[in-house]
Amino acid sequence: MHKLPDLPYDYSALEPVIDTETMHLHHDKHHAGYVEKLNKALESKPELLEKTIEDLLANIDEVPEDIRQSVINNGGGHANHSLFWEIMRSPQEDNKPEGEIAEVINSEFGDFEKFKQQFSEKALGVFGSGWIFLILDNNKKLKLKRHSFQNSPLMQKNTPILGLDVWEHAYYLKYQNKRAEYIENWWKVVNWTKVEELYKKASGA
Repeated sequence: MHKLPDLPYDYSALEPVIDTETMHLHHDKHHAGYVEKLNKALESKPELLEKTIEDLLANIDEVPEDIRQSVINNGGGHANHSLFWEIMRSPQEDNKPEGEIAEVINSEFGDFEKFKQQFSEKALGVFGSGWIFLILDNNKKLKLKRHSFQNSPLMQKNTPILGLDVWEHAYYLKYQNKRAEYIENWWKVVNWTKVEELYKKASGA
């Protein structure tokens, strides 16, 4: 049985970048809805209900066809949002990565500003609803990937270590149609300590 994870901070912790009301709706309604629908899809397959969301998505072809799309949609929503809450913290001005994750980003993208620009452009370019992820691919290389809807990088055996939700429900109460402003402000709340932790775990560093 999959469960909605608690937020690792108060609903108001990301103010003013992400408002309290959006956090309540996003976590308590949208994410909770994905978990509820995922469990419902799996209730007739108890052997699958015991698997972690990572195992389910990484082996999505083994999920019976009659529930596979529901697992992709709702399981992906659950996995994506679980990551999203983890990689944010209270806003900090001039918020930049340090240590090993900074070195790897500089090596793969040139420098942090180039990485930030590429990531932001891809986030802005998502058509409709979706996500932009920084993933560690099968060759342990960092890459940027856009995903439509709630499709998870885990389905391609990639490990997401940073993700930005650009579904309208993630920002519309505060930013309305100004996705670019939401993306720009979001960089202030990225928890680079957590991103580095996820990178080290995924890379075996």
